[in-house]
Amino acid sequence: MHQPFAPVLHALRVHPVKSVGGFTTDSAVVEPWGLAGDRRWTLIDESGTAVTQRELPRLALARAEPLRDGGLVLYAPGGESLEVARPGTVGTGADTTRTGGPRRGEPRMDGPRTAVSSKGVGVDLAEIEPPADTDDVVVTVFGTKVAASLADARASDWFSRHLGVAVRLAHLGDPASARPVDPAYSRPGDTVSFADSHPLLLVTVSSFDALNSLIAQGDHADEGPLPMDRFRPNLVVAGTAPWAEDGWRRITVGEVTFRVAKPCGRCVITTTDQRTAGRGKEPLRTLARHRRIDGKLVFGQKLVPENTGTVQVGDVVKVFTD
Repeated sequence: MHQPFAPVLHALRVHPVKSVGGFTTDSAVVEPWGLAGDRRWTLIDESGTAVTQRELPRLALARAEPLRDGGLVLYAPGGESLEVARPGTVGTGADTTRTGGPRRGEPRMDGPRTAVSSKGVGVDLAEIEPPADTDDVVVTVFGTKVAASLADARASDWFSRHLGVAVRLAHLGDPASARPVDPAYSRPGDTVSFADSHPLLLVTVSSFDALNSLIAQGDHADEGPLPMDRFRPNLVVAGTAPWAEDGWRRITVGEVTFRVAKPCGRCVITTTDQRTAGRGKEPLRTLARHRRIDGKLVFGQKLVPENTGTVQVGDVVKVFTD
């Protein structure tokens, strides 16, 4: 059944590096495994396991933007940046690292001389050395393993210095043969990049506003209203009733149709201020009271593309509930 209202695509957001700040865009190409360039890179620890803001909230303070050749520009507060070539390509060779103190009102990412590693162990920043550099690596993401390639050692050093823990930056070259989507919520052949479990995440403006209203009525009202970047969505849809997305089965946005696979169970990342890396209680406290479904605290819906194409801000979103 097609819904009588006409919601629209309100915003698009791409996160090139898993758990690192991303960027907004007016249009994006949808590939079988998600938006082009979304979560094709990840940071890994010494064992090859992907690290996220769950373990290292200071990842929120970095930002990544793509280059046309598949590389990245990394940014940290304080005016330091680094250009990173995609593994297997010849980069510009230009080191765009810039140093300097933070601009007024900007958080620092370099922090104290001693930091806390992903295992909670104090680390002396002067002693940090990224793990040995090799071309190929097996990355573990939520229990699944995928072959990837390591970026230039300068990128690993850049992140290691800023985070206070030894990490390496890895790139997923071929998502078509990479991680399968959870078979309980997918079809054979569905794959995903370094995203947690599904190719895309959708939230609606009305549900976001409703959640902030509930936070304002709770015992941590001082933490709200929360910004949208706490939820790290790819597609933001406007023009719906609050929580209407709970009943969606498929949607069409521009040229692309998506299956609505399952609600998104939320974690501690949503409590992390993306500008300071500090943590609070919300929205998990409010979700626990009002949005507990099948034992999970849910907000937003996970999507799987049924075809490829381009989506643009302002596209009409057609909703199907059966």
